[in-house]
Amino acid sequence: MTTTQTTPTRLLPELRLSSPSNRDALVIDTPVILAPMAGVTNAAYRQLCREQGAGLYVCEMITSRGLVVGDPKTAEMLAFWPEEEVRSVQTYGVDPVSLEVAVDILCKGFGVDHIDLNFGCPVPKVTRKGGGGVLPWKLDLVREIMASTVQTADRFGVPVTIKTRIGIDDRHLTFLDMARLAEDSGVAAICLHARTVAEAYSGHAHWDAITQLVQAVDIPVLGNGDIWEAKDAVAMIEQTGCAGVEVGRGCLGRPWLFRDLAGAIAGEDETVLPSLGEVCQIVRRHGELLARLWGEEHGMKDLRKHMAWYFKGFPVGGELRHTLGMVSSLAELDTLLAQLDPDVDYPTAELGRPRGRQGSPRSKVTMPWGWLDDRCGLELDLSEAELETSGG
Repeated sequence: MTTTQTTPTRLLPELRLSSPSNRDALVIDTPVILAPMAGVTNAAYRQLCREQGAGLYVCEMITSRGLVVGDPKTAEMLAFWPEEEVRSVQTYGVDPVSLEVAVDILCKGFGVDHIDLNFGCPVPKVTRKGGGGVLPWKLDLVREIMASTVQTADRFGVPVTIKTRIGIDDRHLTFLDMARLAEDSGVAAICLHARTVAEAYSGHAHWDAITQLVQAVDIPVLGNGDIWEAKDAVAMIEQTGCAGVEVGRGCLGRPWLFRDLAGAIAGEDETVLPSLGEVCQIVRRHGELLARLWGEEHGMKDLRKHMAWYFKGFPVGGELRHTLGMVSSLAELDTLLAQLDPDVDYPTAELGRPRGRQGSPRSKVTMPWGWLDDRCGLELDLSEAELETSGG
């Protein structure tokens, strides 16, 4: 009797990002992207996710101002390792000229291969000055920002993508206008976090908006929002027709999610949940990478915030959880991890549940007075919307 093995059908082709002068400036075999997250996606965490299967892994956001003024913290955040064959950075700025200088620094000084422009930050201290997720309301200014960034990056053959939200609130939508501007400006792809600024990270993402975006433009559209498991990514791709997915909060304490996502993109149906022992191995690897990046003392301090995410739902006693959250050395980490039963199964009750910040929707988005009166913005001085020189 002969048995026939079928080859899995790939869910998505590779993702090709173009610059105006370079059609295939960047080719991503697995269109699964680690979203930039402040205080999380440093070189160590990017390496961890790369090892698990992420196709593109973006450095935490830095500001154009931080680059232009030579802020040391910004430079520290732009640490890349030889293993990172593709250097990807998200930057944020409100001034086309400043962004032009910043992009030149990124490409020439840091050898960056991909630049993502952030137009989606919902933080009130940013939006009240006209920045972040309310900036897309000013279409003329956004057009200048995109054009300046794309033209500068194209001198180095570097593709530019953008990330935005649906709009300010459900009465002031901006995503379709942003997509058309992006396409006209030579932007390589657009990622949509399918929530409004008012919703921040609360409620459920509106995947129907991703579908609308896919139908509105010819450049690739990446979907973001409520991808907690591989099946969520499959559902988003099938429902919306997006060209890839970007994952942020869903991978907190679960970098192996990228292994599952890569398998799903390749057409594989099965996912294997890690035992507590396997989670401990990943925590140890994370600690090693952080120690390599910053030294053991600083690295262990950074690892502490990840402990609650890694062990969420596992039967870890309160005292041990507290001690893990105060770990100060790799030797101490080894001692603490050895106290856990490696054969404990993964807590399936945690599957599909939101992770990280959520919060509540806002009844009102804080903006400058008269912000909604017109769509231009070229005459505005928005420098205070970028006062912090570091990213995040």
